[in-house]
Amino acid sequence: MKRSVIGVFAVLLASTPGVAADLYPVQEAPPPVAVAPVAGGWYLRGDIGYAFTDLRGAHYYQGPGRYVRDFDKADLDDTWTAGIGVGYRASEHLRADLTLDHLGKADFSGSTTGSCGVATACTSRDVSALTAWSLMANAYVDIGTWGRFTPYVGGGIGGTRVKWDKLKNTSCETGNSGNCDETVEHEGKERWRFTYGLMAGTAIDITCNLQADIGYRFRHILAGDMFGSKLHGGPGSDKGLYVHEARAGLRYNFGDCEQAAYVPEVPVDQPIYK
Repeated sequence: MKRSVIGVFAVLLASTPGVAADLYPVQEAPPPVAVAPVAGGWYLRGDIGYAFTDLRGAHYYQGPGRYVRDFDKADLDDTWTAGIGVGYRASEHLRADLTLDHLGKADFSGSTTGSCGVATACTSRDVSALTAWSLMANAYVDIGTWGRFTPYVGGGIGGTRVKWDKLKNTSCETGNSGNCDETVEHEGKERWRFTYGLMAGTAIDITCNLQADIGYRFRHILAGDMFGSKLHGGPGSDKGLYVHEARAGLRYNFGDCEQAAYVPEVPVDQPIYK
């Protein structure tokens, strides 16, 4: 009798659907995960930075003979930068953008030596300031993506509107005697100049549409007019400007994101029950 009851229970257990289901649990596929912006989309960017400026020198015309003289000293302070832009991502590795950047006010200090009305030997103190706007067309190569990081290199060309403030020139007797001429003000000049740039950095994914951009940019702003003539001095020109920028910004990519495909795991060896 006992054997008969045990046999009945064994048959019922083997034929129960719930037991069979426990042997092969149903696994629902997780939703796709967004991993990257789709190639072929527009983006907006905004950047701020610190600019290490390198004025390549300055010269001016002097005296009735109109001979050219270099400034003995011509220094430009470092300053800040800020910019905006719009771009297009053409493929996984290629993109381009158009940017407008402002170079904040950078103070200029210079000096020359020569003769003046108060003594045979004089030293001048020259002060001014510079601001600029750059409009650049840029192209980039995104080298590859490792985790959240996408390093890149790039280059650009365009123009920079350089604006010089008035140059204030004060000549004093050499030797700090305090015997000085009156300060003379030269009109500052403003003009567009050809500019090219080189960039390198990395994008860091925050979301699939938003990226941080940390990088370096070099710009060469070509030579141009600096100040006008006054009392047998001038006009003057600068010899161009190197700008080394440490930059940080954000890029927002429009459009959808690529989806990571879900591949279900299939057991290699499935047990067979009879």
